[in-house]
Amino acid sequence: QVQLVESGGGLVQAGGSLRLSCAASGRAFKSRAMGWFRQAPGNEREFVAAINWSGGSTFYTDSVKGRFTISRDNAKNTVFLQMNSLKSEDTAVYYCAALKFGSGMRVLELSMYEYWGQGTQVTVSS
Repeated sequence: QVQLVESGGGLVQAGGSLRLSCAASGRAFKSRAMGWFRQAPGNEREFVAAINWSGGSTFYTDSVKGRFTISRDNAKNTVFLQMNSLKSEDTAVYYCAALKFGSGMRVLELSMYEYWGQGTQVTVSS
């Protein structure tokens, strides 16, 4: 079992920055790939970024490349999402999630994630 708690969301002006954190507790966090997803009102939940267990490989959806950075600190059981140059279209609830063991690096597939946090709201005003 892995418990995930996101924090760091809020209201920011377009062009600003936020840093989201996802604190994990439970077994085997350090061995799991982790991902960030987001869901805007009326939209499906979509992939944002992912990172492998060591932090050596990262993945991003095209719309956030060059603006967002995912990282992790395994000593603190925490995953981060640094979001810069925020746009109004980044407004959504952001969720962190833990990949199932045996999923390889199928990080784009929502169904491959086993544990989810409760989400944190990010609102970007234009």
